[in-house]
Amino acid sequence: MNAHAPEPKAGEVTPVDAAVTAAEPAKKKRRSGRLLLMVSVPVLLVAAGGYFYLTGGRFEETDNAYVQQAKVAISADVAGRITAVNVSENMEVHAGDPIFAIDAEPYEIALEQANAALGTARVNVEQLKVAYATAERALKAANDVLAIQQSTFDRQDSLVKQGIASTATLDTPKLSLQQADNAVSTAQQQVNNAAAALGGKADIATDDHPAVKTALAQVSLAERNLAKTQVVAVTDGVISQVASLNVGQFVAAGTTIASLVETRSSWVEANFKETQLSGIHVGMHAEVMVDAIPGHAIEGTVTSIGAATGSEFSLIPAQNATGNWVKVTQRIPVRVDFDGDVSAELLRSGMSALVSVDTGANTLERMTGSAKPL
Repeated sequence: MNAHAPEPKAGEVTPVDAAVTAAEPAKKKRRSGRLLLMVSVPVLLVAAGGYFYLTGGRFEETDNAYVQQAKVAISADVAGRITAVNVSENMEVHAGDPIFAIDAEPYEIALEQANAALGTARVNVEQLKVAYATAERALKAANDVLAIQQSTFDRQDSLVKQGIASTATLDTPKLSLQQADNAVSTAQQQVNNAAAALGGKADIATDDHPAVKTALAQVSLAERNLAKTQVVAVTDGVISQVASLNVGQFVAAGTTIASLVETRSSWVEANFKETQLSGIHVGMHAEVMVDAIPGHAIEGTVTSIGAATGSEFSLIPAQNATGNWVKVTQRIPVRVDFDGDVSAELLRSGMSALVSVDTGANTLERMTGSAKPL
């Protein structure tokens, strides 16, 4: 402290005291403004957040979505060695176009054998018809002999009854009558056997006989197998994974050796979170943005909603019965079909996409039940 400075008199206001007194209202004012700011900013943020939450939620979006196209596994219906390959990788084909050919010689031989067996079956049926006719004639002849023997026996029996002939004279006519009766029974059995061989119908058409029908079926099968040696495209699309198609390679029946991607029909499989599904229904309008086509929105419609989560269809579904689990929000596949024709050149199966579904109501409308049906 300066020894020469004069001491202030009682009741006198010094410059320092005046400055402190003037600063106190300013500090109070700044504190009030700061407090108001600290309170108002959170309130405004909460209000803004609540507004956007309640007025939002009309559009449900997900970027876990992929373009899908039907894929057909190409395989041979018959086994054999490949003799020709008519396609190359990623080649566009149309329904009926040849893909590859299998050695047809074994199946041509099988067809000839089936035709030969058919001819044999027809001949056998004709022989059965002849045997039936022969059996009927033999039965008629046996009946005629039986009638003659019966007449002879009756005459001799009448003479015995009149006392003209002895009883011993009946032995020979009686034996002949029994033999004739046995012959008729045998002939009748032969007729029955011949009729049974013809399926119970003596006038059956040759090709209606079971044996001939079996042979006809074998011929049809052989013709089908021969036709299947030419493997053709079942629909329009693009051939892929044809690296294993080589001339001289042996392929087994049913073995997948190539794939055909159907480019005519495309859709999007969007995997929405389970918490998003409450407002999504079949028939709602959707907008699809494919990553490979930036700036181009494709209109679509929700056509189906999956019956289970994706994890349920996995090879090894999760087992949570032990209690050692972490809750993870599951996703449900939602199919979105395009409203119009989309160029096949633009889309490829597996492309990533962003899907936005218009639910027609925001969060507030859904909470209050004032949402209008689309």
